[in-house]
Amino acid sequence: MLLTPEILTLDILNGLFLLFGSVAFYFSVRILLYYDASATTPLQYRLEKQSYLVSTIIKFIFALKIPLFIFFIFTLDKISTMLPGAMCAAGVVNATVYGTPLLMLKILNLYLFAYWIVLNNEDMKFEDRRYLHLKFLVFVIAYLLLLVEILLQLALFFSIDISSVVDCCGAVFSTTNGTYMAELLGAKPLYILSLFYGVFTFIIIAYFIKNRYLFSLLNLLYLIIALVSLIAFFGTYIYELPTHHCPFCLLQKDYHYIGYFLYIFLFIGTFYGIVLGVISFNKREYLQKFHISMIFDTLYLLGVSYYPLAYYLKNGVWL
Repeated sequence: MLLTPEILTLDILNGLFLLFGSVAFYFSVRILLYYDASATTPLQYRLEKQSYLVSTIIKFIFALKIPLFIFFIFTLDKISTMLPGAMCAAGVVNATVYGTPLLMLKILNLYLFAYWIVLNNEDMKFEDRRYLHLKFLVFVIAYLLLLVEILLQLALFFSIDISSVVDCCGAVFSTTNGTYMAELLGAKPLYILSLFYGVFTFIIIAYFIKNRYLFSLLNLLYLIIALVSLIAFFGTYIYELPTHHCPFCLLQKDYHYIGYFLYIFLFIGTFYGIVLGVISFNKREYLQKFHISMIFDTLYLLGVSYYPLAYYLKNGVWL
């Protein structure tokens, strides 16, 4: 079992989220079962009022969960100094079987929580509450995933043994260990870069023709390829070391915390791109979401592209 002030902070906040979330879950289920916008019974008026209260609670939880994800990653990086063999958060994530599923679930929840916030904002603009059932259904799903996330996080920190040696990021992201990750990292840079810049080119095309469904799908693909290319190629130029592929060391002071900026750019850009395909906005907001997504997708691309170009201009060779 591992306890630090950061872990205790995460546990206390998760306890509060669980408490308020359970209240919101109860009323959300009632609204889903009994709310009828066309009815004029006292029950419908009560449910209408409760929907505003529940939305406020959920908004509070989700608004905090998004920055809390950054704090979670910071916590993993900080406690890595307590584990023999670990050099960064990668060692903590791989210290137990719960780390990788927890991280993947947190990323999924991050997008789901942000989606709910945008959906709720849209629902509040219409008198007929056209998204009311959908947003509470999304919350019910998010609440269940939140429960799983909390349990996995508790399992992770309770099962960490600070006396056991763990793999460092060099071993986890090695190109010679015979895993699928090793094969991916060992792919030719030409293939990886062709996919990365190729998808971005199609995003530009979808942006100009304003096809929101194509733009949304391409942003989902861009998210995946951007992460793969960062680990397999661009990260090595940030570290200036061809064998260093860790996506977590980017968050450390030695590299000017550049990882936080890159991941935030990628999240904002891809989220606003993906959400265009699942929510119908008015024309002004429709264009606004296109612009925001395109700006941050471009900022991410410029950010990662800078490092190999700067390395080549400085040294005259590629890694």
